[in-house]
Amino acid sequence: MQCRIADLRCKEVINVCDGERLGFVDDVLVELPSGHVCAIVVPGECRCFGLFGHDEDYIIPWECIVKMGEDVILAEVRTDHRKSRR
Repeated sequence: MQCRIADLRCKEVINVCDGERLGFVDDVLVELPSGHVCAIVVPGECRCFGLFGHDEDYIIPWECIVKMGEDVILAEVRTDHRKSRR
């Protein structure tokens, strides 16, 4: 299966451990110069209608992705992968 990075932004990420909807892919971390995808980034939940920012982002390592479908990415997120984006 081939997929463009732009196509990933339309996919929702769901944690298979607890069924939680984490959100939609916002960014992708790529290792240079090899070009391997290291992780996907899902923004944290908005605070107070987005007026006061949002929680820290989820940085989900590529190894945690279980399955990618047309609309959804299933990821096995057992530990807290929330981190601030640099």
